[in-house]
Amino acid sequence: MRIVFGNWKYLFKNFWYVLVCGLAPSIFLALSFDFTAISEYVRMYFGGTSRADFLDLLRVFGPIRIDSALGAIYTVLAYILTSLFSALLLSLVEKHMRIGKRTLSGVDTEMKHLLLPSFMIVFLFFVLGELWAVILSAVAFAIFSISSAVLVYLLTAVAFFLISFLFLYVFEAFFLWLPCLQITGFRPYHAFLYSYRLSIGVRWKLIAAHALSLLVTFLVVGGAAFLPEIVACSIAFVLCLFLFSSLFIRMETVYFETDKIDREDVIKSYKDL
Repeated sequence: MRIVFGNWKYLFKNFWYVLVCGLAPSIFLALSFDFTAISEYVRMYFGGTSRADFLDLLRVFGPIRIDSALGAIYTVLAYILTSLFSALLLSLVEKHMRIGKRTLSGVDTEMKHLLLPSFMIVFLFFVLGELWAVILSAVAFAIFSISSAVLVYLLTAVAFFLISFLFLYVFEAFFLWLPCLQITGFRPYHAFLYSYRLSIGVRWKLIAAHALSLLVTFLVVGGAAFLPEIVACSIAFVLCLFLFSSLFIRMETVYFETDKIDREDVIKSYKDL
């Protein structure tokens, strides 16, 4: 349970301390949702028409907006700010877990060392997300050629779950790479090997945690698609704020758990000094 929900316990216990790091990236992550395409597809899907063009599906599922130049700018800003503030958040959380006190001293130095790995790994996550969207959209578009509407709905659901599972399996393999680079100082390749070995023992728990977040995202964004776009974007902003913070906190909580590192924010042994 600590693997799945430990990050949420830390988030709510240190709510204002960590959530502020997600404000800027969450604005542009929310704007990266193409609510025009999402709304059209959701209304068609629940209206009895599940078929759509490949590019329309890609606009619905892809993390990279392709509908306009402004949408592309939102995506680029989302990537840059996610990379920057994930480095800041990881620096703050790792130091808090190391010494048991919330302090900003020395965070700027650690953040500088973490910036390049953050940009690299967040880019990898964006690529994985877009690759998932391309494969899912292509498979769904192929399924739409079947004449039976019932079979189309069934096969689309099966394809979604299978492709999402594959994506989460691959995503999990890279999940502890960033905190491993941060804490061990290993070179990228060796850090990846070490982090992958650590993650093997908690693989299914991590996949379950990520699957739960993905499910919540689809339910919230899909439900918001029925609302005016400004309301939908506001809801998406709140969702991204919590998901951004929880994702990178999970990296730290799971890494400390799997590498058997004592967390001073929990045991508070510094008080005995």
